[in-house]
Order: sequence, then structure tokens, then C-alpha cells
Amino acid sequence: MSDADLVYGINPVVEGLRGTLRAPLELLVLKGVLPPRLSEAVQLANAKGIAVRLRDRQDLDRLAGHKHHQGAILRVTPFTYCDLEDLIGYWRNSGKPAFFLILDGVTDPHNFGAILRSADAAGCHGVIVGKDRACPVSGVVEKSASGALAHLPLAQVTNISRALEELKKEGVWIYGLAGDVDSEPLHAGDYRGHVALVAGSEGEGLRPNVRRHCDHLVAIPMRGQVPSLNVSVATAVALFEVVRQRSL
Repeated sequence: MSDADLVYGINPVVEGLRGTLRAPLELLVLKGVLPPRLSEAVQLANAKGIAVRLRDRQDLDRLAGHKHHQGAILRVTPFTYCDLEDLIGYWRNSGKPAFFLILDGVTDPHNFGAILRSADAAGCHGVIVGKDRACPVSGVVEKSASGALAHLPLAQVTNISRALEELKKEGVWIYGLAGDVDSEPLHAGDYRGHVALVAGSEGEGLRPNVRRHCDHLVAIPMRGQVPSLNVSVATAVALFEVVRQRSL
């Protein structure tokens, strides 16, 4: 199966069948009585003319490499990143204010997947990651993203700072998520125009060079004793502050 990627878990499989970014090739499901959500996946596959194969649990465990596939594995065409120019074109064609997310060094697959899920839910036009110091797309990422990668474009660039400058040329304002005491409060920013949020790595945050290319540094106000949030949680809070302001 080297000519395809495997997506596992009921929600990622259903979204993979619905999505347009990768073509579904074959659906593998557990033999026996199917729960409603898995029956929905089978119906979607049948409607699209995609082969459905019944498999024993041991076969699914072997293919997924673990037992957490929820009885469903979808073979899809291999994942490919899009170019930054394509991402900008996608935004331009949408006719809406730009809304991008840039990840500077997120390496944990669970965090990466959770961030992608939040970005899709918030209506981002796409996510930009670097070629280095970045988590690759994997089965764990796909499952944590709960199907977001079936709909959300993901661009890979060689230089994050250069990508930020390209976005600036398009009229996009860059907001870096930082925890500095001299950063602006997150809610003080104006995100109703063309914006891009930049989130740093789990341990170090934004790199100095990336920080210098941000128009503003913003921080989530913290009221408790714990000084910071997990990067996926912090990114979700920032994404939905944009959604909140744009919905007013």
C-alpha cells in the first residue's frame, strides 16, 4: 500500500470520503454489525463507487499499527502540500478577508492535529508550516485532526520569515502569539481585516527571527497560577478570537 496513505478512525474516514483534497481509493471496515457512523461511511463509499472491503480486527490492527482505528481505515491518495502561491490564490478566490495560520516549529503530532482541527473549524483559508522543525503529516496527525486535512489546505515553505513577508505584500497583517509581558492583550488586536496568526513551538515559542517579522505580538491574558497554555489550546483561543470579532 505504498501508493496510498491510510486514514483511520470513524470521523477522519467520513471526512476523507467527503473531502476534495485527496481522492479516496478503498474503504476497509470491520466485519460484523456496523454502528451508525460507520454505516454512514459505507453508504458514502458506495455512493461514490469506492470499493468497501470487510476485514477481521487483526487485519485492521496490523494495517493501522495499533488498535485505535475504530473499525475503519480509508486508503487515500498520498498527502501533498500545496504551494504558498496556491494558498494565496485560494484566499483571493474566496472573496473573504484573509485568515491564515502559520506554525513555527510545532513538532508533536497530537498538538499538530488538534491545531489543524481548530483551524478548519475557525474557517482558516489554510495553514503554513516550515520544511524543518515541523511535524510531518502522519496517521496520528490525521486522527487528531478528525478529518480536517480532507478540507484544509496545508502549505510547506522553506523559510517562515520569507513567507510572512510574502503575506505582508498581499496586505495581510501578522500577529505572533507570544507570552511576553510587553505583548498586547489578544483581545486588543483588530482581526477584522486580512490577518495571519503565528504560533511557536511547544517549548521555545516563536523564534527571534520570526518574531521580528510579526507586525504585532499578542498574548492571552492569564489569571491563574499556571503561566502558559498548551500550544494547541492557545492557538484555538486565538483563532476563535478572530471568529468572535468577525461575527460582531
